[in-house]
Amino acid sequence: MQSGNVTTPFGRRPMTLALVRRQIATAEIKPGKVADKWKVFRDASEARELLGLQDRSLAVLDALLSFYPDNELRQDAQLVVFPSNAQLALRAHGIAGATLRRHLALLVEAGLIMRKDSANGKRYARKDRTGEIETAFGFDISPLLLRSEELAGMAQQVAADRAAFRRAKENLTICRRDVRKLITAAIEEGASGDWKAIEEIYTGLVSRIPRSPSLSNVASILDEMELLQREAVSILEMQQKDENISTNAAQNERHIQNSKSESFNEFEPLFRKELAAKPVDDIRPNREPIRTFPLGTVLRACPEIAMYGPGGAIGGWRDLMSAAIVVRSMLGISPSAYQEACEAMGSESAAVAVACILEREGHISSPGGYLRDLTRKTARGEFSLGPMLMALLRGNGADNRRAG
Repeated sequence: MQSGNVTTPFGRRPMTLALVRRQIATAEIKPGKVADKWKVFRDASEARELLGLQDRSLAVLDALLSFYPDNELRQDAQLVVFPSNAQLALRAHGIAGATLRRHLALLVEAGLIMRKDSANGKRYARKDRTGEIETAFGFDISPLLLRSEELAGMAQQVAADRAAFRRAKENLTICRRDVRKLITAAIEEGASGDWKAIEEIYTGLVSRIPRSPSLSNVASILDEMELLQREAVSILEMQQKDENISTNAAQNERHIQNSKSESFNEFEPLFRKELAAKPVDDIRPNREPIRTFPLGTVLRACPEIAMYGPGGAIGGWRDLMSAAIVVRSMLGISPSAYQEACEAMGSESAAVAVACILEREGHISSPGGYLRDLTRKTARGEFSLGPMLMALLRGNGADNRRAG
């Protein structure tokens, strides 16, 4: 392949430092490097949005590659094609001249081809006595060989993003259906809970889905919809447990009343006294810890906690728990209060609670007392992180929309 010196465009077309860098880079392609031109073209087509190209641009690139005689791009070959605009337009399915020039400029800007202009701007090849091309002026396609691995990686990323987008849309559709039917069933059957408020949150989430959503749009709304689903299921589960406890208590009471055993009646006052002395949750069988929510959702609801993580960022639950310890001390929450929260909620959920308190620091006069209150409510089965996170998510979303 010809390396030569850096050349500048003919006529009024400007020279840029980006063009200089590309020409220097193509002169340093590894010796012996080979790539299938149509494989590279397919990769570039897959990655066209990342490259800022349109379908017409790809049609022009396809036409350019058809003028290169071999299927393989080789480092030691002549990688300059020199068709006229008329020939290019014909192979690009009759594209108009002005459109052709615009898309050639886009290909140059995307770094897929380079211009190698002659003294008068014409495209041609000069051959030696044996008929081999000695020098050619036209479009240099060596950047495709140089970037073959990069384009392959971009194509794989686009394919992975497309698959992730498809999965996210499917999951959002299923989650949206589940939440809608759970809310409808709860309202129609008179289940306890503020289902009207949950329905309003659901309606707000659905209204935020754009007509043509991106992966980030779908992922963000999916996280919040899953959070709402967990909250709805948690309310229904808690109601079911309460009903089971009430049923068991009624059965025990009937059993005590019907029992004729004098020995059991002797211990009945002591048994009732012990029950009265115990918190309700101490006599509930198999009490489950408070639910943990997706870390991404927590960080969107509580962005302030991130700066207290290792290195000013949070990459996992361990980082969040480390940050919570720092914030706990900063907010004046005592070690004993935080330890009790960890025992009642679990370490991860206690860290989330501290992150929520940090986010609402200006509205909480005593963070330590507030955390202790949440701990007591958790022990009684009266507290869930879901509504707190949802409120913060809605607040942050509103702030972002106002700022935008």
